Amino acid sequence: MATPEVYARRIHAGSKMTSGLPFDDFRSLLANLSPVDVAASNSARIEFRQAGGDRNSPATVEGVAAWLAGSRGRAMPAVGRPVLAIFAGNHGVAAEGVSPRPQSATAEEVALCGSGGAAVNRLCAVGDLGLKVLDLALDLPTGNISREAAFDERTAAATMAFGMEAIAGGADLLGIGDFGVGNSTVAAAIAAALFGGSGVDWVGAGSGADEAMIARKAAVVDRALACHAGHFDDPLEVLRRLGGREFAAIAGAILAARIEKIPAILDGYAAMTAAAVLHKANPAALDHCRLASAPIEPAQAKLAALIGLKPLLAFDAGGSGGAGAAIAMIAVKNALLCRQGT
Repeated sequence: MATPEVYARRIHAGSKMTSGLPFDDFRSLLANLSPVDVAASNSARIEFRQAGGDRNSPATVEGVAAWLAGSRGRAMPAVGRPVLAIFAGNHGVAAEGVSPRPQSATAEEVALCGSGGAAVNRLCAVGDLGLKVLDLALDLPTGNISREAAFDERTAAATMAFGMEAIAGGADLLGIGDFGVGNSTVAAAIAAALFGGSGVDWVGAGSGADEAMIARKAAVVDRALACHAGHFDDPLEVLRRLGGREFAAIAGAILAARIEKIPAILDGYAAMTAAAVLHKANPAALDHCRLASAPIEPAQAKLAALIGLKPLLAFDAGGSGGAGAAIAMIAVKNALLCRQGT
């Protein structure tokens, strides 16, 4: 688990960028992505159909195999090193009363995972999944986006670079979840900036907000949009103005997985909006991604459709915190056992 002190040192040291502006290297990476392997995907479909009449079995089994094969560039890849990464960050906008939980709940969730007592710990143990919990300087909340930018470009780029380290040590399937009090409001602001609309179009109940709090969240999003108006043409600029540390780190992790041909399973609104930033920069950036489960909140379902993310599970499996991703990862591992009776 990365400690706040280690993370803060990396931020202050700056990212190891090679160009003049911190985001330029990420723009270059996004502009030069290799396509997923369509031939491998088709070969996987053929093998499944030949192995036992897959035409009469659930279409999702064949579809999962084809997705994995295309993402990995192998006709029939195995899943031997699945890793679930959970990114935790705190937000200045939480001071606006946008969550029924205190900001300290983020650190409590991280501590519970660290002690092995969270549901996601048990799921990872049952499914033989690696687990990484990345504490992104919880004692340094980002700026209040309704009044100022979340952080500067240098810090945002360094955080994306840190997120890319989620695959360090090797992985062949990456799950992504998050902890962050107030981050559903941040997600709504990013979605509105990228795709238009107002706060009421993109907010939801989040972690149990009542009607009055949902209205307050929408008003906060509208203030954030007004504060940063005129800066929404560049998706990375949207990320640094309206995002948070977990959002930037998740974007980095998704991009690293794409480059290294690692399929990624995204869980929750924060992961979806971080992915949406990359999609806006290059629609092919998410070809290796699936949602863990079908979102039940209308705004999240709308976002999933806009960025072309399909769920692996047809029911809501937790929303965030990584539990949904863990369940989906276990399902993917089991789906591969359908081939040739293995």
